[in-house]
Amino acid sequence: PGGPWTLHQLRHSALTHAAEDGANTSTLLAYSGHTSVASLARYARVSPEALARWQEGRDPAGRRR
Repeated sequence: PGGPWTLHQLRHSALTHAAEDGANTSTLLAYSGHTSVASLARYARVSPEALARWQEGRDPAGRRR
């Protein structure tokens, strides 16, 4: 009611965006209120594109260019 998004969907989105923006596991656990990484993993689903950007920024060969 009131829109296309549920609170549950917004929770998934917020945690995913935080993970894609570089929040570490401890921060994500605190932010979400979860106590285990397994339960957190169900919420924060990083996209393949975000993972590629993260890897690119940490590749020593790519930083030399």
